[in-house]
Amino acid sequence: MRFNVAQLIKGSAGTSRQYDLYEEIRDLDPALEPLLPLEGTVTLMRTSQGVLATGRLRTRLQAECRRCLEPFQADVEFDLEEEFLPVVRIGDAPVESVSPEEIDEALLIDSDHILDLSEVIRQALWLALPEKGLCRPDCAGLCPRCGGNRNLEECQCDAAPIDPRWAALQAMVSVEPNSQERSD
Repeated sequence: MRFNVAQLIKGSAGTSRQYDLYEEIRDLDPALEPLLPLEGTVTLMRTSQGVLATGRLRTRLQAECRRCLEPFQADVEFDLEEEFLPVVRIGDAPVESVSPEEIDEALLIDSDHILDLSEVIRQALWLALPEKGLCRPDCAGLCPRCGGNRNLEECQCDAAPIDPRWAALQAMVSVEPNSQERSD
């Protein structure tokens, strides 16, 4: 996911190049578990300050169910749109200056004119993961008493007597998983 953009920076604003991306991303982040390569299209366009990278990318990641903690596959798709700034000028190519407060290390084109999308894509993958991902829509989750997975078998643990101080709360919530709609 590294592109040499020297010729693009030498060009005028609006010049662009399009690339088909098909990359293995297993080493991108140890906490992410990609199941398929990252694929899509990336367009690099010269701007007055640097290079704008845009694209639509997709892959499949292994995720953890929010209710039962079992692994499941999540298809993720995201849009990429970031402007990268060169750290050195190329000849007399015009580049508008940028204030130091606006500079992000991950969005710099290095001194060899290499634009690296790795960090931007790593962050986008984390944001694209489903926030409330479920292994299946009717996931029963874990038993709050014994921690058993209620998708595999009905929980056999004894119902503990309820402390009378909590009786008012017990009336407000249901212990049965199918008696009310889940919000997560």
